[in-house]
Amino acid sequence: MFARVTHYKMKPGSKDATTAIMNSLKSQIMGMPGMHNFINVANEDGSGYIIAVVESEASSNANASKVAELWGAFSDYMEAAPQAVGYDVVANWSN
Repeated sequence: MFARVTHYKMKPGSKDATTAIMNSLKSQIMGMPGMHNFINVANEDGSGYIIAVVESEASSNANASKVAELWGAFSDYMEAAPQAVGYDVVANWSN
């Protein structure tokens, strides 16, 4: 498995609006090939991270154009372009 960890910065006060957008895109996000888990964490100041756990680095790379398209839905609320890095998954635990 592979994880794409993306740091983002939205405008302060936009959490409710961006959460609504994210929720409206859930089927597209979770429908991307190889997607296992999607975690979005954010603070009130608009800073946050997305952790997307996918089947492989190849599947993550193959989804890049769709991911860019989805980020476009947030363009009115973004302070800066999101910055993504990738990692091999060493553990993916849950209860």
